[in-house]
Amino acid sequence: MFWRSKKPAPATPPTTPPANPALPAALEGAGGSTARFLTGDREADRRTVEVLLQMFARLSETRDYDETLVQIVDNSVELCGAERGFLVVLDEAGEFVIKVARTRDRRPVQDSERFSTSVVRHVLERNEPKLATVQNDSEARDLGQSVFDLKLRAVMCVPLSRSKDAPNAIRGALYVDSRAATREFSQRDLELFHAHSQQAAITLEKHRMHLESLEKARLEQSLELAKAVQSGLMPRIPKDIPGLDIDGFYRPAERTSGDFFDFVKLKDGRLAVVVGDVSGHGVGPALITQSAQGVLRTGLRMAANPAAAVSLLNQDLADRIDPGTFLTLLVMAISPDGKVEICNAGHHGPIRARKGELASFEEHGVALGFSADIEYAIDERFELESGDVLLLYTDGLIEAHPQVNRDDLLGEERVKALLAEHATKGSDAATIARALAQTAFQYAGGQPEDDITLVVIRKL
Repeated sequence: MFWRSKKPAPATPPTTPPANPALPAALEGAGGSTARFLTGDREADRRTVEVLLQMFARLSETRDYDETLVQIVDNSVELCGAERGFLVVLDEAGEFVIKVARTRDRRPVQDSERFSTSVVRHVLERNEPKLATVQNDSEARDLGQSVFDLKLRAVMCVPLSRSKDAPNAIRGALYVDSRAATREFSQRDLELFHAHSQQAAITLEKHRMHLESLEKARLEQSLELAKAVQSGLMPRIPKDIPGLDIDGFYRPAERTSGDFFDFVKLKDGRLAVVVGDVSGHGVGPALITQSAQGVLRTGLRMAANPAAAVSLLNQDLADRIDPGTFLTLLVMAISPDGKVEICNAGHHGPIRARKGELASFEEHGVALGFSADIEYAIDERFELESGDVLLLYTDGLIEAHPQVNRDDLLGEERVKALLAEHATKGSDAATIARALAQTAFQYAGGQPEDDITLVVIRKL
């Protein structure tokens, strides 16, 4: 047996440390009381406070997060006169993760998996410090087999947070131990250790908040770049198409969008007008949008007709995108004499206003990306007359709703009425597109939850 008998310490009268109004807040004990590690010996207390302040200063000067973790553990070992120090955190599964394990000579602990997990778990569950001095085999085994195997004499552990419910609090603990028969941790050691851990927790919380702010700034920058790229790739509205007045509107609900429109001149002289909507919002759908636009543009220029190009795009998407992600698409080919062909892949059909009368073309087909085996065909054929107005749109237009009532949608009927009103007045495409977009935004209180995209085509 490696234990020695502990000699009783001579009785000494209790002392009450003098109040120290200049004591930093970080050096106060739990609950905000005057630090209990002060002894009443002014010179000794001055040295203790000086050591702690020097440690705090070193921590505040360390900019690298990982270096800060190492500094905290080295400070803990030095402050407590321990042989080993550990910084342990709990992961999402409630398992211990050793972030740092260091020895007295500032080297990594070789057998870092062996420490008193029961003491650490006690501290993390109760969020309170714990001191254990081992006197015999039974006490060692009570603290864990590793304590017995390593012949540990003393163990201390403190929570690495000022409060369990503190914002940005780290679910972790600082742990030190020693095998030396001459080194038994005292209650004063525990109070010192706890004061150090509280300041360390503040430092780590600030570090983490700083890292989070940097990551947020990087994300903001990436989103702005993605927005700029996507906006730059949106096509120019063609203004040189004989017999047609065309305009469009595009506004993402977030900085990037799964909505898009496009215009492609076909080799037979027709103009292909495209409106699409990838499910979801944000960067992911935006990336699919850019890829789909590229594949579709190539297909429209090479394929025999719009339906063949849509079928090629579907095969490409079905092989690449995740299950549950899909693209609804409307491709309309308009010839110089006003003849129109439509291929619809699960998208809202266009609305036509003609001399005060309205016609809605039905939704056809299946959205792209579900199955590579689906073949698409021309769904509608008709001819535009002078004064006709066509509206192509995504669901963000008709599904705009007030913030206070999500069920009160703008709806197709209101959109039709506004379209008919402007078509009857002979409004140009830009005026109609602006009126529809403005109505949707006002109806949604200036904060629509979905992307809004529309194209207006007026036959001259």
